[in-house]
Amino acid sequence: MKNTILIAFLDIKESFRSKWFLIYLLIFGGLVAAFFISGVTNSRVLGFSGLSRLLLLFIQVCIIILPIFILVSTVRAILQDKESNVLEYLLSFPINLREYYFGKALGRLFGIFVPVFLSLVLAVIWGVIKGVNVPWELFLLYSGLLFCLCVSFLGIAFLISSLAKTAEIALALAFFVWLVALAFLDLLLIAILMKYQVDQNIIFAVALANPIEVFRIAAIGLFDPALAVIGPAAYFILDTFGRVNFLIFAHVYPIFLGILCLVLGFVVFCKKDLA
Repeated sequence: MKNTILIAFLDIKESFRSKWFLIYLLIFGGLVAAFFISGVTNSRVLGFSGLSRLLLLFIQVCIIILPIFILVSTVRAILQDKESNVLEYLLSFPINLREYYFGKALGRLFGIFVPVFLSLVLAVIWGVIKGVNVPWELFLLYSGLLFCLCVSFLGIAFLISSLAKTAEIALALAFFVWLVALAFLDLLLIAILMKYQVDQNIIFAVALANPIEVFRIAAIGLFDPALAVIGPAAYFILDTFGRVNFLIFAHVYPIFLGILCLVLGFVVFCKKDLA
């Protein structure tokens, strides 16, 4: 455990020195600042105002940007160490593969979640200074959903990093996974539904296997308990889960998916040539 924490700490220090971490922090922090400058918290749209309105906009940003940032910044984590011989150097110390792999994952989780969380904290601090009502329950639940989304795509990224032979292949796979999760899955499901008359419950169930879709619906549900925005799918979700149970599912499933992919990646990592 001590070596795992040490590897995580080294990865965190490396993240702080890298340009991608600075860009990552500036993008999310800059977006929150831009929202305040543009007067988003002073506007009212569909009954949402203040920080609730800002968080609603932040959801749309996270759905598109957060998964691809996680995949691109994480998918080369192991491959870069292999190509630069850092992995071989680290394993010359009394550190086993499990400690290296999961220490690396723990450090990357810190690096991808903290900038997003700090952006939310910045929004809350600014709201308190300006005297805006802070929706603490929404803030905590939304922070939890963001953490779960980070865990799920972190696991997927490490699985890709273990499977790919080169950094270029890993990046290509990362973009493909992002496109499928973000855009192609919904379009493909609708096409299957229209052409083959597949039962709609099966379509909705497959859609909920997508962690981005789960995050989107759960985040919307924080502001719109009736889920009127997503249309007929709301009846399936509310009848099958209920609002509270779906929020629990939205926290448990992405973490389960992320851990599963992380463990599968570790199995592949141990079986491949490390040199």
